[in-house]
Amino acid sequence: ALCRTVGYYAAFIALGLASASLGPTLPGLAASTRSRLSDVGSLFAARSFGYLAGSMVGGWLYDRVPGHPVMAAGLLVMATMMGAAPLAPHLWALVAVILVLGLAEGALDVGGNTLLVWLHRDRVGPFMNALHFFFGLGAFLSPLIIAQVLFGGGDLVRAYWTLAVLLLPAALWLPYFSSPTAERAMAEGAAPPADSGLLALIVVFFFLYTGAEIAFGGWIFSYAVALHLSGDAVAAYLTSTFWGALTLGRLLGVPLAVRFPVRTILLADCVGCLASLVLLLMGSRSLWMTFVGTCGVGLSMASIFPTALALAQGRMRVTGWVIGWLFVGASTGGMVLPWLIGQFFDSAGPRATMVILLVDFLLATGILAILALRAARPVHR
Repeated sequence: ALCRTVGYYAAFIALGLASASLGPTLPGLAASTRSRLSDVGSLFAARSFGYLAGSMVGGWLYDRVPGHPVMAAGLLVMATMMGAAPLAPHLWALVAVILVLGLAEGALDVGGNTLLVWLHRDRVGPFMNALHFFFGLGAFLSPLIIAQVLFGGGDLVRAYWTLAVLLLPAALWLPYFSSPTAERAMAEGAAPPADSGLLALIVVFFFLYTGAEIAFGGWIFSYAVALHLSGDAVAAYLTSTFWGALTLGRLLGVPLAVRFPVRTILLADCVGCLASLVLLLMGSRSLWMTFVGTCGVGLSMASIFPTALALAQGRMRVTGWVIGWLFVGASTGGMVLPWLIGQFFDSAGPRATMVILLVDFLLATGILAILALRAARPVHR
């Protein structure tokens, strides 16, 4: 179990490295394809659509074939696309490359979460928090690696190829070990099959949570600048504060997941997010209150995603198909909520960002309350 868990953690470092590479390299990719910066913004949409498709295809595959070769293939496809991205001569070719990259990322993400649940079953909580910590670690390191390559005299091609090479160790490691299976988990007393109502509730929860995470991380820079709280440099530090707090919170979530029930952790996380967002609204004229609120949001959000997956594992039989649907909800939320904030950012003012996020988390807390009531019922196996 240890060797396989290490393999999943390595794969999620690789996933983080690839996922965080696009933002810092957009200007370079625009220049290499002779496109405007506004045009290469379409790469985010291409990646999201690929991720959605990869989540569904991956969920179908993991239920039918051994998971480790699928994850290894996903990593190899990711490395190939990372190597090809800076060589694409036209924007349409780059969009196609990023679409395939997103497809492989979605399949890998579903695989790591699904196989970890099958491997550790009802003890998955701390392992799941650690898995998502390693994703955050990879996402944190990716811009630093790109910057070091560029500052060292390298170009965009060398930066992407460096990241591509770093994806290979996990791809070579995983096939050496047997894959956990859903049949084994079911034979050892897994929860019953999910009913459609329970699955729909958890999908909506993932939609609301992931939308809030992506929206906050994507809009906090513009929020601070538009309110004249800071210049670009300090606003960039504010963004780093959020992602750094999120990564630190996932590390802290590992021991917490051992000591406390998942429903207690999720409730505390949601209350922490609500309190932090209220602080941000009240302190919208204060830079230090904005930093404190941002830290609070990052720390409170940190363990929600992995803990919600652990909650799902305790109430339903987790298959690749189920995880695939959860990630479809998460991916859709990551597209919809940032777009919704953009519709109100100029017309209603930047404070609309925090109002929308507050409403989003009130809805998420309500969904969690319904899930808690359902969880109080006896489980029929």
